[in-house]
Amino acid sequence: MITRLVKAGFAAALAVTTLATGAAASSAAPADVPAVQGQHVTAALNGFLPGTTPPGPGKLSAGWTSAGTQDLTGPTHITVDLPPGLTTELGMFFSTPYDYTFTESLSPDGRHLDAVLIGTRRPGRYEFMKLNVGRDYTQQLTGQIVVTVSNPNDTDPTGHVTALSVDGTTPAPVVQAPPTVNGLDTTTGPGAGGTAVTVSGSNLAHGMVLVGGVPAAGTCTDTACTVTTPGGSGSAPVSVVTPGGTVAAPAAFDYTGAPPPPPPAPTVGNLTYSSSGPAAGGTQVYLQGTNLTYGTVAFGGVPAAHVSCGPSFCSATSPAAAGPGPVDVTVTTVGGTSAPVTFTYTA
Repeated sequence: MITRLVKAGFAAALAVTTLATGAAASSAAPADVPAVQGQHVTAALNGFLPGTTPPGPGKLSAGWTSAGTQDLTGPTHITVDLPPGLTTELGMFFSTPYDYTFTESLSPDGRHLDAVLIGTRRPGRYEFMKLNVGRDYTQQLTGQIVVTVSNPNDTDPTGHVTALSVDGTTPAPVVQAPPTVNGLDTTTGPGAGGTAVTVSGSNLAHGMVLVGGVPAAGTCTDTACTVTTPGGSGSAPVSVVTPGGTVAAPAAFDYTGAPPPPPPAPTVGNLTYSSSGPAAGGTQVYLQGTNLTYGTVAFGGVPAAHVSCGPSFCSATSPAAAGPGPVDVTVTTVGGTSAPVTFTYTA
C-alpha cells in the first residue's frame, strides 16, 4: 500500500545520480543483537546514494523489523536524517494488509523525515519506506545518513540506530543514551488539543512525545521536544520515546474544558479472506468497514488475537470456541461497537 506518494520532481539544483561505481550501499541492524524477550524492533538502511555528477536521484530504503518474541504493539516511530547537501521528500510506504495508520512529516529543509506507524506487527515482520534522495552539487558531502526506530514497549535499546556514511561505508553500531526529562513548559490546555508544549531534558534526539499514550505532532532535538497536544481529557501522562528508551515526564498534562467529541461508531461491512474456521481457533480474518482505528475485535464476546486496525481495515486471529456454530464478530473503539457480522466455527 502507498499511503503517501513521493512528490513529483526535485529542484534543478538538486539533480542527482546513483553512485558512480554502481555499487549498492547498505547498513543493516547489527547481526549480534542479543536474543530478546517481549517486544523489540530493529532498524535497517540500504540502497544507492547520489553520485558525484547528475542526473538521477539516489534511492534509499529505510526499514524496520519486529524482532521480539511477542507482537509489536502501539506506535512505532521512525526517523531519517540526512547530512547537509542531501534532501528527500515524503517517502512511499508499502505494507499490506492495510491494518494500520501511517503518518509522516518532513522538515522544511528536506533533511529530517519523521513517521509513525500504529498497528500490531507479528515477530519477524519487515516493513520499509522508499525514499528518493537529491543532492546539492555546490556542496561537498560529509557526514552520515541516519535511520532510527523506537517503540514505547521495546525496552532493549540495541538495533535502534543504523547509519550510512556518504562515502558508502557503514559506521559501527550505535546505542543511544537513555533519555531524561526535566519538565514541561506548559501543563494545561483545552480538551480539543492544539496546545504548544516544550519538553526539556537530555538525549531526546529522534524522540516521539506521547500525551496520554497518543503521539503528539512535533520534533525533538537532543535537549528539547516541541510538540502540539492531541485532543484529550483529564490528567494525561506525558512520556518521550527515543531509540535509547522511554522516559516519563515528572508532570502530567491536564486537559481543561470539554473533551473533543468522540469519533463516529465503527462499522463493519463484511469479513474477507475467511468467514469460517475450526473451533480450535487460529483462523486469520480481515474485516472491512469504517472508523476502525484503534479497534479491538471480539468473536462471540471473546477477544481475538493479533488484532491490528487501521481506518477501514482490521486483521485478527480467531480465538478458540466451545464448539462449532456461528458467532458474532464485532469491532469496538472509543466511538462504540459495530453491528456484528457472522463467523462460523467448524468442528
